[in-house]
Amino acid sequence: MCMEKTNWEKCVDFHGHSCPGLAIGYRVAETALKQMDAIRDEDEELVAIVENDACGVDAIMFLTGCTLGKGNLIYRDYGKQVYTLGSRNSKKALRLAVKDGAWRGQEDLSREERMAKILEMPAEDLLDVQTVDMELPPKAKIFRSVQCAQCGENVMEARARVKDGKYACIPCAGEYSRGW
Repeated sequence: MCMEKTNWEKCVDFHGHSCPGLAIGYRVAETALKQMDAIRDEDEELVAIVENDACGVDAIMFLTGCTLGKGNLIYRDYGKQVYTLGSRNSKKALRLAVKDGAWRGQEDLSREERMAKILEMPAEDLLDVQTVDMELPPKAKIFRSVQCAQCGENVMEARARVKDGKYACIPCAGEYSRGW
């Protein structure tokens, strides 16, 4: 007999391992979808703004269907456990922040115990959820590609720079910083 995997198990498969960070993203997405009365995104109905690049973002992507490729997952490198999700259909938007107090008393827990606690605790103990006004970005556009005069690689015209009167990609234009 074949048992259907739970959404949590599917998130773990997508991410590659189970961890407290993934559990946070799972709870954020689960809470947001429930409170917005939304379902997994098919074609940019939902927009997610994530303020970190931690494990939880994979759960947000998996459960909401928001992805960088579709243009409805926006990454802001603020280093905060904060997520804003909005629905084009319902015009609702929520900002969900992990509460500082959610970690009190968990310092001595193992990774597995902490993850289990995150998955089991009431959402109101884990997350500060606020209804917000959110100006949703326009749906993703498809831009034509142009060739960088320096490296020869194609670059989205909207991201190309002009250097010495010719198209250049951001790295060849000297505007790229690795950041790591």
